[in-house]
Amino acid sequence: MSVARVTELSCTSTDSFEDAIRQGIERAGKTLRQVRSAWVKEQRVNVGRDGTLEFQANILVTFVLED
Repeated sequence: MSVARVTELSCTSTDSFEDAIRQGIERAGKTLRQVRSAWVKEQRVNVGRDGTLEFQANILVTFVLED
C-alpha cells in the first residue's frame, strides 16, 4: 500500500503559463521525492505598471510518501 500527499505551489514566469508550471514541477522535484502528478488549480496574469506580464499558476503536486 502507498500513501500520497498533495501540496499546493504558486509558480510564476514572465514567459507563459506552461513555463510557470514546468518550473514549479521541476522545483518540487528537487525537494519532494516520487512526484507523480500535478493539477492546475488556478491561473492568472499580473500586469505591471509598465505593461509587463507575469503568468502565475497555482498547482497541486501529488507525491508518494516513503515507508
